Amino acid sequence: MRRCVGHRKLKRILLCFFFSVLLIFCLTIRYVNKVPEPSPPQRRPRLTEQHGISCSDIYDMDPVAVGKSLSLRRKAVPMLEDEDIANATLDCPRYLASRGFHSIRTSQIEREFPLAYSLVVHKEAAMVERILWAIYVPHNSYCIHYDLKSSPEFMAAMQGLALCLPNVFIASKLERVQYASITRLRADLNCLSDLMESKVKWRYVINLCGQDFPLRSNVELVEELKALKGASMLETARPSPLKKRRFSFSYTLKDVGSQYHQHPMKTDQAKSPPPHKLEMFVGSAYFTLSREFVSFVQWSPMVKDFLSWSEDTYSPDEHFWATLIRVPGVPGELSRSDPDVSDLASRTRLVKWQYLEGKLYPACTGVHIRSVCIYGAGELRWLLNDGHWFANKLDPRVDPVLVECLEEKLAERQRTMSVLH
Repeated sequence: MRRCVGHRKLKRILLCFFFSVLLIFCLTIRYVNKVPEPSPPQRRPRLTEQHGISCSDIYDMDPVAVGKSLSLRRKAVPMLEDEDIANATLDCPRYLASRGFHSIRTSQIEREFPLAYSLVVHKEAAMVERILWAIYVPHNSYCIHYDLKSSPEFMAAMQGLALCLPNVFIASKLERVQYASITRLRADLNCLSDLMESKVKWRYVINLCGQDFPLRSNVELVEELKALKGASMLETARPSPLKKRRFSFSYTLKDVGSQYHQHPMKTDQAKSPPPHKLEMFVGSAYFTLSREFVSFVQWSPMVKDFLSWSEDTYSPDEHFWATLIRVPGVPGELSRSDPDVSDLASRTRLVKWQYLEGKLYPACTGVHIRSVCIYGAGELRWLLNDGHWFANKLDPRVDPVLVECLEEKLAERQRTMSVLH
């Protein structure tokens, strides 16, 4: 009897030992073979905090703070790569929490006046993410069109952003965008078509590129757009003789072996007059359009004829919208007899040209690329007070302090003003 009891105890001990060894073995195998979970980088370290730079002092043009920002510009500032954004968005809950997308406050007036955005981008996913964060509220609608020539890592980053944010989506039709060709215009038209199908009944749509940045919080922008009472906001002016050449002759895309891949080259073939006796105006590719105007663009046979006629012109996006807004009877029509609307008169987008500095606006405190100012921190106060809604061009590789300070100031305004409304 005692021997039987002893055997049972020994058997139980051996079984426990066997199962313990088996459990340890399984856990070891699982640990060894486990694929590491994607770990999104924590909220971007703020360089202004690390280097003791106050954005309020930058705004007030404090010489010490401005001096620190200039010193920082001379250093190599680490930037997130496209792959970093793509990997971060593999785990959406952690990504959204780390970036603070769930903490954005909005007011009733904003929710009753939703907006839409068309973002036509092709590189620098980290900057696109920062633009999106700066303009993001949960009730707006955002279409991203990325260039089919973009890197796989950039495409994955954009798809990741669209996956994690329910009101952000990728355009259903993507273009291989060529410089100054019809493909740039079609990229926006593709987004506009998708946005019209969105469940969000937005009131206005704004298009942006990857070097634009907002100068107004969402609540401020809504207030100013409501004041338009259905009118659109864009540049539209009578063309100079030089600009007329862009649509008086046919252009064809040719490989020029540059960063633009292909470039429209003028031919000797004169174009016929524009259809429907349209009077031509020129302006910018960038706009703020009412929903009613976009609806007109979508269904009008006249617009389709004009788009087809513009196929072989140079930079058609710079005459398409400027001409259509002058057509008699369109929603928010601007009369053909009305004065020109310059880029400074149109509040949509602020661009600083080198040859106009000191005449129309103060000198650039950043750098110039092809006569366009890449803004510096010394322009923070001027940018926020000039009256425009968006600025072009900003680049954190040129001046990271300006981008951070704009983020900080706009977030402060959004928090404060959304409570007041």
